[in-house]
Amino acid sequence: MTPGLQHPPTSVQRPGMPSGARMPHQGAPMGPPGSPYMGSPAVRPGLAPAGMEPARKRAAPPPGQSQAQSQGQPVPTAPARSRSAKRRKMADKILPQRIRELVPESQAYMDLLAFERKLDQTIMRKRVDIQEALKRPMKQKRKLRLYISNTFNPAKPDAEDSDGSIASWELRVEGKLLDDPSKQKRKFSSFFKSLVIELDKDLYGPDNHLVEWHRTPTTQETDGFQVKRPGDLSVRCTLLLMLDYQPPQFKLDPRLARLLGLHTQSRSAIVQALWQYVKTNRLQDSHDKEYINGDKYFQQIFDCPRLKFSEIPQRLTALLLPPDPIVINHVISVDPSDQKKTACYDIDVEVEEPLKGQMSSFLLSTANQQEISALDSKIHETIESINQLKIQRDFMLSFSRDPKGYVQDLLRSQNRDLKVMTDVAGNPEEERRAEFYHQPWSQEAVSRYFYCKIQQRRQELEQSLVVRNT
Repeated sequence: MTPGLQHPPTSVQRPGMPSGARMPHQGAPMGPPGSPYMGSPAVRPGLAPAGMEPARKRAAPPPGQSQAQSQGQPVPTAPARSRSAKRRKMADKILPQRIRELVPESQAYMDLLAFERKLDQTIMRKRVDIQEALKRPMKQKRKLRLYISNTFNPAKPDAEDSDGSIASWELRVEGKLLDDPSKQKRKFSSFFKSLVIELDKDLYGPDNHLVEWHRTPTTQETDGFQVKRPGDLSVRCTLLLMLDYQPPQFKLDPRLARLLGLHTQSRSAIVQALWQYVKTNRLQDSHDKEYINGDKYFQQIFDCPRLKFSEIPQRLTALLLPPDPIVINHVISVDPSDQKKTACYDIDVEVEEPLKGQMSSFLLSTANQQEISALDSKIHETIESINQLKIQRDFMLSFSRDPKGYVQDLLRSQNRDLKVMTDVAGNPEEERRAEFYHQPWSQEAVSRYFYCKIQQRRQELEQSLVVRNT
């Protein structure tokens, strides 16, 4: 035995090999891999439970049943084993210290690995920032140019149809975004919640002077609106356009508007402005932070000297009104000399930030995931190969220093492992000899061994079929 070699209670650390490592087989194997005799680790194959020696401490499991099943432990299925192998594999990207000492150039790989960790952390932090940003409304103000035009069709006495014999006019309301960089153009009607055209009541009567359009869940978006009516006189009309705010916006009570300096805003922006006013004027109670001690303006608006901040959203409901519509006065001209008149108006609207779509696509993108996974798998395989080569090198070096002592130590180590794995009180030295396996029971042992393997494979297939069907 090599001096200084120590054997732990359950395994043997061989010279020049890390603890728990298996000796690689070069050429003819020195012993079968896995459990002794390639059978169940509990007993030697070929021994029936009834014919077991009294010295044996553990009964052999029935055919087709593994040791874990005989002890009442669950047997992991194939998917569970693959998942556990993957989890173990994820932690094997670091080169051991002894390999780095042997190959100083490997420090460059460790530097790349550290840089990869920093890059992964940065990407993860940025992804979280983007997710938080997407939760907040991302809007930008743009100009919506509104075109209001009308045409006049004079009466034609010789017209064959009734429509041509009566003078009529047609009003068109259209619009488009100025400098719209998005590839998918928004329909004109998508900017509005409702559109009302009020004609001269004296000309068209109380029942026919209003033309209304209101958005419904089944509304089909359109590029414009048109109204056609009979008549040969110029008509004064009023257009009322209600913008479709997302999120909804409200008009503030005049007193609250003067206090906060806001006219029309969303509910969250109004609450934020109120909290800013409370902090600026130090209205929060110093003893009970939950309460707000109102000043004279605050008391006039909310009609109480003191209230909880959590009550403000409920009290705001009575102070918020629907936003004012956009009012446009237009004259529908029927002057024959001016066949078409167009009026243009620019309206400020809020549209989605184009960057929001790019941010969403970045979060949902999986274009490079397969390539990254393939490269990670290749790195793991390379590191595993390096570790195996290191084990082989340590084995060769230890064998070259003291061949006889190393082989003797290896045999003693295998002998001790055999005792621990089989937990028997037999004669390992006798069982190590080839003559021991020329006895009559060897043929039956081989048959029982193959029978157990077939049953075990059949049970694994049945379990995989059950998992697949469920």
